[in-house]
Amino acid sequence: MGLDLGLDATGRYEIVACVEKEGIFCTTIKRNIAAGRINPNLLVFERDISHLNPAEVLHAVGLKPGEVDLLIGGPPCQSFSTAGNRGTVQDPRGTLLWQFLRFVEYMQPKFFLMENVRGLISAALQHRPIAQRPENGGPPLSVEEEPGSVVRRFSRDLQAIPNSAYHLDVFEVNSVNYGAPQIRERVIFVGNRFNVQVDFPNPTHGPIGVVKPQADLFHPEAIQPWATLRDAIGDLHEDSPVVLDFSPRKKRFLSLIPQGANWRSLPVELQQESMGRAWHAKGGRSGWWRRLTFDLPCPTLVTMPNHASTSLCHPVETRALSLREYARIQEFPDCWEFAGTVSEQYRQVGNAVPTRLGRVAGKTIAECLDSIQAGAWKRLAAAPDAFRIIYIQSHVRTRQWFKNGRTIVWQEGHDSDEATYAPSKTQRKTRKIA
Repeated sequence: MGLDLGLDATGRYEIVACVEKEGIFCTTIKRNIAAGRINPNLLVFERDISHLNPAEVLHAVGLKPGEVDLLIGGPPCQSFSTAGNRGTVQDPRGTLLWQFLRFVEYMQPKFFLMENVRGLISAALQHRPIAQRPENGGPPLSVEEEPGSVVRRFSRDLQAIPNSAYHLDVFEVNSVNYGAPQIRERVIFVGNRFNVQVDFPNPTHGPIGVVKPQADLFHPEAIQPWATLRDAIGDLHEDSPVVLDFSPRKKRFLSLIPQGANWRSLPVELQQESMGRAWHAKGGRSGWWRRLTFDLPCPTLVTMPNHASTSLCHPVETRALSLREYARIQEFPDCWEFAGTVSEQYRQVGNAVPTRLGRVAGKTIAECLDSIQAGAWKRLAAAPDAFRIIYIQSHVRTRQWFKNGRTIVWQEGHDSDEATYAPSKTQRKTRKIA
């Protein structure tokens, strides 16, 4: 419900129905509806969207095709994530992109908003293992195996919807650049049936010291500093926190890590003992035995904070971030309840879209709807020449952990310029979807 709560926070939308397959997640939604934390008339369909008729949903809320202002969705993202084995649409979850498209086709919303992991941009309809690709002696890639073929097919199928052609703009963004206390890349699809080209706003926040160029007399303001973990949880006091905690073995190693540091702060013999074969692997491995710092934004939340290789250890206590701290970082209201086991509750928060992105996207679309309404809901005669993918500083360059044989630690209250995040080299870049 992160995306929903962000939209709700704009004060511009009435969320009338939602579809959720997981029963315990539906329990969470229903509890918060009953407590008056979201629209009390919100209908919850506890169903697999693949087996749900969009006509049933419209009938239940008393609407007809074309009357929905905004249809939102977030198909499961594991299929497209670069963090694991990419199954793309060979994984059944990948086809939920087209189930969402089925709802767009029937409901004909004025706008739709769909979010996913940034890896969807480069995902292929058919995944070929790296070892079998042309650069490693394999045959040339087929059209379905080429990077980006998922988005290209989706855009073609969107254009083919009869009697209601949609324009599509795709945005690669990062929640931290809009004031969220978390570095989290997402891709946001915005479609509309009025031939309007939508523009997602430029970042409002950035690393300390970064100033927005003065584009014109109306936009002279400086970028605000990124929100930090302290901004999110610094005033939070919990008597009995819900924690999916580290094992005693993991705590033994984490207790030796200073704030803002990771495995590189351990003696070499303890690095080898604690990491096993991973110690010999290539890459930064920055998440191993990572203890956070209050002075920087939180890294991307995962569904389980207590893994050794992606640890999210509290800055000053040797424990994983608590559930409520997780929720604060995603900017859920403190009153929001989560149902289920501890791991199920973490999964709900970790998989959510940062509410901040819902708020920014919702405001952007509401302003577009206002403008179109002022023009009597007339469709522009000429469609934009192409669907677009717009990169907006979504990639945050990895902070410095190690250089020239020396471990670099973020030291709270000290000059830590060497350990901070460098500013993005590319601020905004647009390319067409071929």
